[in-house]
Amino acid sequence: MAVDPSKFDRGQIVMTRRLGTSITETARLVGCSRSAIVSIHEKWINDGDTSSRRQGVGRPRVIKEKGRRRLSRLVKQNRLQTMAQLTAQYNAGPSASVSEHNSAVTVGY
Repeated sequence: MAVDPSKFDRGQIVMTRRLGTSITETARLVGCSRSAIVSIHEKWINDGDTSSRRQGVGRPRVIKEKGRRRLSRLVKQNRLQTMAQLTAQYNAGPSASVSEHNSAVTVGY
C-alpha cells in the first residue's frame, strides 16, 4: 500500500495479528508491506495506539483560523484593493501584524 493505512486497516492489522495470523498472511489480507504490519502491530503492543501521526508538528501558523476568516471578510468587502492595502487594513485590527506575503498566502494569491 503506497499510502498510510487507514484507521480501519490498522484495526484489521491488530485484530488479525491478535488472532494469530502470520505477518505474511496479514500483509496479503490488508494489502500492506510486511514491514508496515510489523511496525503497526509493534506500536499497538507498546503504546496501545496505532496512529503514526505526530500532533502539532511543524511551524505554527502566523494567521490563525479566526484571523483567516477576518482576512476573507476584508477581501469580500473590497475586492479591488491591493495586497498592501489589504495588509494595512488587517494590521489596523486587533490581531498581530503580518507581512504582505503572509496575507497573500492566506488569501490564496
